[in-house]
Amino acid sequence: MEENNDNAFKSVGFYNNNNKNKGLGKTVFVSFLSGIVGAGLVIGTCFGIPEIKEKIVGEQKVVKEETTQTSTQVNATAVSLTQYSDTAIGVAAKVLPSIVGIEIEYSVNSIFGKSTGSATGSGIIISEDGYILTNNHVVNSTSSNSYYQVSTAGAIKVKLYNDETVYDAKIVGTDDQTDLAVIKIDKTGLTAAEFGNSDNVVVGEFAMAIGNPLGLSTSATCGIISAVNREITAENKKYTVIQTDAAINSGNSGGALVNSKGQVIGINTLKLSGEGVEGIGFAIPISSTTEISKQLIEHNKVIRPYVGIEGMGINKETAERYKLVEGVYIKTVEDFGSAQKAGIKPGDVITEFDGKVVKTVEEITELKNKHNIGDTIKVKIYRNGEYKELDLVLGEQP
Repeated sequence: MEENNDNAFKSVGFYNNNNKNKGLGKTVFVSFLSGIVGAGLVIGTCFGIPEIKEKIVGEQKVVKEETTQTSTQVNATAVSLTQYSDTAIGVAAKVLPSIVGIEIEYSVNSIFGKSTGSATGSGIIISEDGYILTNNHVVNSTSSNSYYQVSTAGAIKVKLYNDETVYDAKIVGTDDQTDLAVIKIDKTGLTAAEFGNSDNVVVGEFAMAIGNPLGLSTSATCGIISAVNREITAENKKYTVIQTDAAINSGNSGGALVNSKGQVIGINTLKLSGEGVEGIGFAIPISSTTEISKQLIEHNKVIRPYVGIEGMGINKETAERYKLVEGVYIKTVEDFGSAQKAGIKPGDVITEFDGKVVKTVEEITELKNKHNIGDTIKVKIYRNGEYKELDLVLGEQP
């Protein structure tokens, strides 16, 4: 996606610092680089390590003690800028050693010939022995059209905080569905980041992102949590994310959104760009990444239950037009898959899945992901004017 597309979601990252083949430059790279590989050395936060936090609470000055607004009591307090600044400094110092910079080298085949490029990203250290969590689109993206084709990462380099050594990294596992990946460097004694509970994040809570926007390393931006459980769709994938107004720019992907305790609460991933759009960035909630990263380390992939259908949602109007019912119309059924074994056929309409009324494929996906491989699911279908209830045993996603 190009930078000037109105209200366009884009993967935050991919600051292209390649100076080779400038003829290809703007005509080829700019149109895709902003949306492929993320970046950013994101590190920091805004309130306190315990000692500083206690100091703030103990010294705050009451500005407005009782303000009635639609029968609700609102207490407003003020914190001095000095306290605010000291807190930010303390927490940044805590988080900085757990964040890495990532440089990706890739090759491009275009109408002008072969060329090479590079981009920057960031990651979060999750274990002392070198495992690093980042975005899938940082290290495992491809792009192509009639003019060019971009390969996956040919080499991945990692830089640690206050360490001039450049470490080679290998991809441990990637997951396109959640846009997460784990890479590893051969080094021990690293400082793993402390994870917070993103389920407890509230609107208005302070947030800070520190990263590598446009190649400007360790740049910090502050803001608040603008929304939680925000559902967005980008590149035909649905995400439930944290929204923040802390500036997230090209170069921040794969890094951390941090709370006032110096805990990682999200992985900066997307931004909304366009004319008149400011301060709308998104992060993957960190609590949703724990099981994913564990599976990527253990299995090099995420093992998910699988149904084996391709379908489309049918609304009331479409259902009436074709004398069907509302639900998920089955276009194709995978051979030997769970759906076929259960007796589901093309042309069926799934109206209920696991006891819940469904009208979209996304709803079926969300429900099946709550189960394990081997679980039996009750599925209600509509076929030739009749309803049938089938038992579907979830298989493993290929």
